[in-house]
Amino acid sequence: MTPEDFRKHGREVVDWIADYMEQVDQYPVLSRVEPGDIRAQLPDSPPLQGEAFDQILEDVNRVILPGITHWQSPNFFGYFPANTSPPSILGELLAAGLGVQGMLWTTSPACTELEQHVLDWLIEMLDLPATFHSSGDGGGVIQDTASSATLCALLAACYREQSDNPRDTRRLGIDSWQVAYTSDQAHSSVEKAMMIAGIGTDRLRVIDSDENWSMRPDLLKQQMDIDRSHGLKPTFVCATVGTTSSGAVDPLPAIGAICRDHGAWLHVDAAMAGTAAICPEFREMHDGLELADSYAFNPHKWMFVNFDCDCFYVADRRPLLRALSVLPDYLRNRASQSGEVVDFRDWHIPLGRRFRALKLWFVIRSFGVQELQQKIRSHVEWAGRFADWVSADDDFELVAPRSLNLVCFRHKGGDDMNRKLLDALNDSGDLFLTHTQLDDRLTLRLSIAQTSTTLEHVERAWAAIRGTATELA
Repeated sequence: MTPEDFRKHGREVVDWIADYMEQVDQYPVLSRVEPGDIRAQLPDSPPLQGEAFDQILEDVNRVILPGITHWQSPNFFGYFPANTSPPSILGELLAAGLGVQGMLWTTSPACTELEQHVLDWLIEMLDLPATFHSSGDGGGVIQDTASSATLCALLAACYREQSDNPRDTRRLGIDSWQVAYTSDQAHSSVEKAMMIAGIGTDRLRVIDSDENWSMRPDLLKQQMDIDRSHGLKPTFVCATVGTTSSGAVDPLPAIGAICRDHGAWLHVDAAMAGTAAICPEFREMHDGLELADSYAFNPHKWMFVNFDCDCFYVADRRPLLRALSVLPDYLRNRASQSGEVVDFRDWHIPLGRRFRALKLWFVIRSFGVQELQQKIRSHVEWAGRFADWVSADDDFELVAPRSLNLVCFRHKGGDDMNRKLLDALNDSGDLFLTHTQLDDRLTLRLSIAQTSTTLEHVERAWAAIRGTATELA
């Protein structure tokens, strides 16, 4: 493909994306293909000769588009948002065109320094603790997901008390007596991190939550005391600001104090809810964050940045580097050895890294803080309205307190009725919801956070839910 061909087809792809954004609410939200339908339309073997780009784009419409569940639909209310926006898409396009491999400062200084700067911007935007700022002992880095951030935090916690000599660190590995803790509402990535790190899930203590689905600090302290009395070392605690099931917020001040008493690393996972702290009135959920050793939130969930983009902060970067830094001779260079630059390859699992900061930079500059605040406030307001509609309806009930943009509710007809209602709504194509289990009851979740969702879409969703329930009754 020549540069001129690229210009021509690039315009076609941008036009296709723009048309898609305009028309996405016309598609069934949940893909209606059956297992194997997509592969059945693809040739068994790859083409020997190159094909025309027009044909490739035509097959996108014919084969690929029917197999898409439309996360960007304004009628997508399931799981969590994985939204995007035009500025983010253009930032991703520019990053792809530059093709930067940002493993070292010297391999593209702009990749590293823009990332540092934008992450420092976010500290101001969310009013995060100053200890996370790059000017001090800590700093931030863009990971792919909150799952990777949790794993890196766990590794840093385990190696914090190891020798400063990296060779000793690698030789010693993770101590067999180190123990980790999280709540029964925490994301599954905590359990997976224990498995990947080779610690094992038998050393993960799952702490019960209270009536609001928040971790109980009294039980955390009790379990830590028990473990310490048996010669074990409380090492890592993962608290959650905005749990996946219900959006519950763990009490960070109490948990942080317990972690300090036991010398345990406190990691705070605010994957979706963290973005809300752009609005000052929602920052109460971060009370106690100054006690945390690390923190992560996902702009790709509610800040209109396309996947993947997780912002991971540490109050002290030295344990993270101790756990992850390996320096073969072929990576040595004058800039790194000068000690004046940051090499983000030492801050996460992979060596290679993409120029993710561009799309984050584009979004912040294109929206501005005030427009980001306005959109977040609208989503929270509409979720509040939806929760009021549920509370006022004799056939429905709230299962948990409404948390920011997330509403957990159910039909009073029982689990079978709620399963039928969920399936009927999703099969209709008009909207998409997901479910969870709270109090051993099937609970429907409605998450309002897509870039193009309006109050009208929320109103239509409630009308569809009530109407479908009436038909099924």
